[in-house]
Amino acid sequence: MRSFLLPFVLLSLGLAASSDPILSRWIVHERRSHIPSGWSLARRHDASAVVPLRFALAQSNVENIEEYLYDVSHPSSPNYGKHWSAAKVASTFAPSRDSVDAVRNWLIESGIESHRITLSASGGWLELETTVREAEDLLHTSYNVYGHETGVKHVACESYHLPEHLVPHVDFVTPTVHFDAKLSKRFDGGQPLKSVGQPSSGNGPKMVAQALDMTTLGQLATCDKYITPLCLRALYNFWYTPESKENTYGVVEYTPQSYLQSDLNMFAKQFGPDLVGVTPKTYDIDGGMYAGSSKNITFDNNGESDLDLQYAMNLVTAAQPVTLYQVGDLVEGASFNNFLDAIDGSYCKFMSGDDPSQDGIYPDPMTGGYKGPEACGTVKPTNVISTSYGYDEADLTPFYAARQCDEYAKLGMMGITIVYSSGDNGVAGNSGVCLNPDGTQSANGKIFNPAFPSTCPYVTSVGATQVVSGKTVVDPESACEKVIRSGGGFSNYFALPEYQKEAVTSYLKNYPPSYPSNIWNSTGRSRAYPDLSANGANYVVAVDGNFSLVYGTSAAAPVVGAMLAMVNDARLAKGKKTLGFINPLIYSADFAGGFHDITNGTNAGCGTPGFNTSRGWDPVTGLGTPNFPVLLELWKNMD
Repeated sequence: MRSFLLPFVLLSLGLAASSDPILSRWIVHERRSHIPSGWSLARRHDASAVVPLRFALAQSNVENIEEYLYDVSHPSSPNYGKHWSAAKVASTFAPSRDSVDAVRNWLIESGIESHRITLSASGGWLELETTVREAEDLLHTSYNVYGHETGVKHVACESYHLPEHLVPHVDFVTPTVHFDAKLSKRFDGGQPLKSVGQPSSGNGPKMVAQALDMTTLGQLATCDKYITPLCLRALYNFWYTPESKENTYGVVEYTPQSYLQSDLNMFAKQFGPDLVGVTPKTYDIDGGMYAGSSKNITFDNNGESDLDLQYAMNLVTAAQPVTLYQVGDLVEGASFNNFLDAIDGSYCKFMSGDDPSQDGIYPDPMTGGYKGPEACGTVKPTNVISTSYGYDEADLTPFYAARQCDEYAKLGMMGITIVYSSGDNGVAGNSGVCLNPDGTQSANGKIFNPAFPSTCPYVTSVGATQVVSGKTVVDPESACEKVIRSGGGFSNYFALPEYQKEAVTSYLKNYPPSYPSNIWNSTGRSRAYPDLSANGANYVVAVDGNFSLVYGTSAAAPVVGAMLAMVNDARLAKGKKTLGFINPLIYSADFAGGFHDITNGTNAGCGTPGFNTSRGWDPVTGLGTPNFPVLLELWKNMD
């Protein structure tokens, strides 16, 4: 099945305008519902101006991607654990010759000389330079120039058409509607997003206290006030010594976020002396940069990376090296696509995964930017990859989000587990913004605003819990309701995956939310998140030379990643395959005892209390928090 479902979901929320009437054989291929925040229409584009028109050719077999993924991930499949090679993935999904010929023949029939049409070296794009007038005739559209309040100019159209017979062969066309992914970001007074790593651009941790006096802190007795590695081990019975020499665990950071080795040493001295002086195995992708100068040494730049690495490294111990993927230079930064390009050559070669309006483009032409070639299949992916950054689903066009989501499915097919934090604002989006009926986002919006990539059905989304004040690690946790709210809800883009149907149907039947259907996707047919959760409150973290108190689902994600990495270690030590995509298994009846059910708390946002926790799965804490020894035994016994 194709992984996104705009028609019934967006229309049910009133977020999309009605389609253009079909003109002869032409149908609308993509449309934007609004001009992104901070932008205004400047003028019609000059008819004689030249634009580089690019047709992203549809991948072969993408309609079967879920079937392929389940074949190696579902516990009842005879092919469970028989992961694909990268070469098999690339060849299976490469655009077909039929797609190349169909688009090329149409262009020639439309009056484009054949010598002007170029097939990219990857085989994923057909490219040509046209005048604006020519492009408008080809796509039955009108090109405009838009101006941003910062002075940036951008060329785009409101919608475009393709002949009906081309629709199965073309994912999308650029330049057309694809500038809202980058430009609808509304942080810092509406400034355009330069990088997912910029402060306030994602699920970054929230600090509430600095310069903690570590001599006054207890250990297990004060876990309701201060979370340390020992607290997490006690909460989830997470005691494990690595055995395998083949296992890998990776954490992704996006410049300008970067760690300080002095902070890692400070944390290690207090909580894991064998890690003092230990550095992560680092891959610098597209000019990945570190704090360096004193002006970049701030909580906003170091808090996320320090948090992720300190807990990831401590929980897997010094016996398991942790890999750091540092993505993007200090000038341009990077997006998730830049990282995906680096770990899977088929993504950049066949998908040409970069959009100049959203992704970092390398070599970077800006002064001081990285001048080397863009990373493309140059870095080996680790068995588990944890990422604590995210967008709002509405920041991205459905085609952009679906295309990236399919890549996570391919990584799962190759035996890689992808973990994302679910967000820190409950049912609201980053910085607490919510959706308006016209699809825009604002602080006073009323419609729930889901997170991406958590809404992609091919990643494992992690929410946040907390130790209840006055309680201990042996008492049930609650959903995190202090400083942050666990991100969760229902997608507006992606269909309900098969593995989740029973859990979501049960929740909606037994604990139906009381909100009107026009403020959330109440259809019961969309991907719900998170999948599970872990503690995300009161983390003691060394940042910029001080111990700080930090909150966030960004803390929960690397903790879950560490536990999954240790399960992989145990499987590899027994000669078994890595976990790969875990969602079909964790939602199965066999794994019902693998989680501590969370039944207290909500995830407030958009002027509401949000959703309620419940018995079983819920859109606040998912299936609950890991019971590590149970999960370890279940997975060790899987072939």
